[in-house]
Amino acid sequence: MELVDRAVRLTERQLDILRKLYHASIPMSVQTVKRTQKELAKELKITRQALSNHLKRLRELKLIRTGRGFIDLSPDSLRLLGKSTDEALIFLKVEPRKRVQVYEQITQINPLRLHRVTGTVDMVVAVSGAELADFLSKVANIDGVVETSTHTVLTTWTPDAI
Repeated sequence: MELVDRAVRLTERQLDILRKLYHASIPMSVQTVKRTQKELAKELKITRQALSNHLKRLRELKLIRTGRGFIDLSPDSLRLLGKSTDEALIFLKVEPRKRVQVYEQITQINPLRLHRVTGTVDMVVAVSGAELADFLSKVANIDGVVETSTHTVLTTWTPDAI
């Protein structure tokens, strides 16, 4: 059962700590691997011990963060791999009669986030900068997409950071 599904009782101090962590946090997208070291070692055709040694070095270099059952790639590791950590927002106008099918097809492209909005556009889609070109080429083939406008996110901050 997920933590959010259970009734959780925290002390006022614990809530203060969580609030402080939240306000001090930097919104970011994280690439997470959810495989065991045994599975990864088998895929890489190396021993689990050899993989463990390599992961230890990558942790020391702050290129990954590990925990039970996951490995997060840091923004620095993505840059080393030539992947963008930037985010792009695509504003879409959609033919009203084709909205449902367009929304379904957009979800199949695996964006970071989707927002159905009011105003002069129908949807705002967030994608990683590394996936932007691929995403736009797929959207161009969706019947019912009338217009797109793409914007790259330069900076993201919380109101407390202003």
